[in-house]
Amino acid sequence: MSFIQRSIQVGYELRVLFTQHVFDPANLVLKQVLDPVPPALSQSETAQESARAVRKALVVLDEGLAQARPELPGEIESYFTSHAERLNLVCPPLIIEGGERTKNSYFHVSEIHSQIDRYHIDRHSYVIGGGGGALLDVVGLAAATAHRGVRHVRIPTTTLSQADSGVGVKNGINAFGKKNFIGAFAPPYAVINDFQLLASLSPRDKRAGYVEAVKVALIRDADFFASLESEVKELRDFEPAAMQRLIHRCAELHLDHLATCGDPFEFGSARPLDFGHWSAHKLEQLSEYKIRHGEAVAIGIALDTIYSRNMGFLDAPSAERVLQLLEGLGFDLYANELLHVDSEHALLVLAGLEEFREHLGGELTITLLKAIGQGFEVHEVNLPKVIAAIYELQQRQLQRGQKVIRVAASA
Repeated sequence: MSFIQRSIQVGYELRVLFTQHVFDPANLVLKQVLDPVPPALSQSETAQESARAVRKALVVLDEGLAQARPELPGEIESYFTSHAERLNLVCPPLIIEGGERTKNSYFHVSEIHSQIDRYHIDRHSYVIGGGGGALLDVVGLAAATAHRGVRHVRIPTTTLSQADSGVGVKNGINAFGKKNFIGAFAPPYAVINDFQLLASLSPRDKRAGYVEAVKVALIRDADFFASLESEVKELRDFEPAAMQRLIHRCAELHLDHLATCGDPFEFGSARPLDFGHWSAHKLEQLSEYKIRHGEAVAIGIALDTIYSRNMGFLDAPSAERVLQLLEGLGFDLYANELLHVDSEHALLVLAGLEEFREHLGGELTITLLKAIGQGFEVHEVNLPKVIAAIYELQQRQLQRGQKVIRVAASA
């Protein structure tokens, strides 16, 4: 036998920019991302550079965002018109359904592919996605698979996507009853977080992104967790400066992980940034996505925190701090779907463990807590103690509900 083997290394620059009013023609952030100013050139090179192709872009917008901000498509067109000497918006923004339902078929990916083909978007052009995490997943998958990958710019417009999903390298849609079964790892060309775009969100959607900050603080940064505790009232009241600090630090920690973990494309069996997610993904499915991702992750974190305590890994006061912070931010820590059973009376949520393992292959790897700011990995789970943790969450929710009733009665 003979063979030839070489090591192939590919480097990526993943940039997250923070701004406000990204589509104001006076704001040059987007223009500079799409048409970066080259370094100093010679006179002949300058002449060649001035004749370089105008940058083409296809913009895809989340339907919910377009409904909340009906002026936005026009603002986008005006932005490109103001910079028409260097930028070309190939058609009015393509508006497609957002939310988790958009990920439940391949239809919207094909719809974007058809526009990429129609307007000759090539590997030096851009597909820009503006919306929540689900929309960005769909647009990212379309961009990653057209021409084997075209440049993709994300403009996340929810707290959750600005803090977490929008700054990662994953794209995907759901299939066969499993979350993100079809997808690709493809780092975006750039991510632009426009804080002003969060203003039109409902309180439920503003809150949703907080849980990913709690998650990454729990496994990476005890000081960040303490800062979330200190600002819990401001965050609960959606004070903009507090929200911006949360998003900025959360995005920074996610990028640090991707840059330093040694496995950004998940060739191994571990994914610490999915702490609390094994049950969360299953809860979303069991609720037919009525439970949103951030809400499901809050429950999943609470479940794995209690389990960590019950296994003797995490001390009780620290576990209580986690639960109180999640509740203080406005999350419920129990859903009836946790106790849904199959025909053999087995808890359906426990199937999430095998689906979690299968998604990466190899052995089951779950992140748990040793301390606030310190996650670690285990490869087996004590099912009776998981079930006990579920019932504890149910009882805690009942007690909280009774307290609310008593307070309301005495008011």
